[in-house]
Amino acid sequence: MLLAGLDIGTSGVKCILVDLDAKVMASANRAITVSRLKPGWSEQHPDLWWQATTEVFDELASKHPDLMQAVAAIGLSGQMLGPVLIGKDDRPLDEVLLWNDERSLAECAILKERVPDIGWRTNGTADPGLGAPKLLWLAQHRPKVIEQADCLLLPKDYIRLCLTGVRASEPCDAGGTMLMDCATGTWDAELAEAAGWSLDRLPPLIDSWEAGGGLRQDLARRWHLKPDLPVAGGAGDNMACGLGLGASKEGDCVITIGTSGVVCIVDRAFKPAPEQAVLTSAHAAPESFLSMGVVMSATASFDWLAAITGSSVPDLAAEAEALLQRGHAGEAPVMRPSLNGVRTPDNRPNARGAISGLALTTDRAQLAWSLMEGVAFQLLDCVEAQRGAGLTVETIAIAGGGARNPLWCQMLASLLDRPVTLPEGRDLAACLGAARLAAVAGAAVPLASLALTPRAEMTLHPDPNLRALLLSRHAAYRALPL
Repeated sequence: MLLAGLDIGTSGVKCILVDLDAKVMASANRAITVSRLKPGWSEQHPDLWWQATTEVFDELASKHPDLMQAVAAIGLSGQMLGPVLIGKDDRPLDEVLLWNDERSLAECAILKERVPDIGWRTNGTADPGLGAPKLLWLAQHRPKVIEQADCLLLPKDYIRLCLTGVRASEPCDAGGTMLMDCATGTWDAELAEAAGWSLDRLPPLIDSWEAGGGLRQDLARRWHLKPDLPVAGGAGDNMACGLGLGASKEGDCVITIGTSGVVCIVDRAFKPAPEQAVLTSAHAAPESFLSMGVVMSATASFDWLAAITGSSVPDLAAEAEALLQRGHAGEAPVMRPSLNGVRTPDNRPNARGAISGLALTTDRAQLAWSLMEGVAFQLLDCVEAQRGAGLTVETIAIAGGGARNPLWCQMLASLLDRPVTLPEGRDLAACLGAARLAAVAGAAVPLASLALTPRAEMTLHPDPNLRALLLSRHAAYRALPL
């Protein structure tokens, strides 16, 4: 018996086929592009996600038809916060404003006026990345889209619709719309009205581990899959990533260093911290919530530095490591690499990066150190904001593309003064989490299996000398202008 875990990301779509022991039997991926028509704008058309999804399944069906015939269920993970507006024919009406789109800043103030306690009821303070401000912006600038919209879905919900023909969502992803009372996991009429929306244009809610429809007959034939194969409700990528690394117990923490950086901490109670721009939604594990501190630019900032220096990310990381070994890291400038705004803890969506201490002797190794350090400082600030809301951190795992960088992970272990683990399969954590949800939806395993923790490939312990160096520079980092 195999399971398919599909992750619809911002930069690409990945699918893995795994057995019940989480052994990856096959995988496929396709890159997708982001449209940035103006500074601060970020859009994608849902057709890109569906095209990439069909291509990865086509590839798996072509190369591994025997494995596809053994798949018992499909699970979904997806980039969060982008409202997909569809018409009565289930077709998307426009490009989707993504999680890192900044254009609805003015609409955030309108929401706060209409619902002063909105941050304590939804998953966070009004922010242009979230759904409701985007709806108000669309009503002002693209009114025909709002008028013709028959339903609002999230990215992975739209893919489930394409796979099954069923409209549905689930609480952990739906929390990002700001139309949901996150403590109860139900749509809220007052919140919807404040965003110019209505409850009759929102989909039914199911559990993340519940079957949300069966695979269409034509797709089953095309991909050598069983007809009516269960497709799980799925989860937002942060929740799926947490599940993939076994984070389901109170105090479990997963730090994802991806395009953005996210500190996810599991708790049994709803503990919002909107004044520090922490997002809090239902988790994809039963009877739990996920607190999310967000760094808007993590590996995206490193990619930017590689591009402007004509280098590669691995080379820059190696040069930063060498700088530390030579004892010169403390001579590097101090950088706030907030190239796409700041969410946690300062809530400044229109902020930009800042740097202090540039000299004629500054080289790219020093810039690489400064950038990695700056992202690590932002993640530390996230953890401190979440602790201030009453959350505790017992275990820390690191995932995402940045987890391939040992120095970055060592920085975090030292700053947080806690051991961090690099679990097996961390590069595919969201896909693995989606596959776990598929296993439950397909009745292959009990719900308790969502709490299984993968083996640690490596554990990094705090380095007192590195901790002292970093903390000596953190105050200068916090003093940089926003």
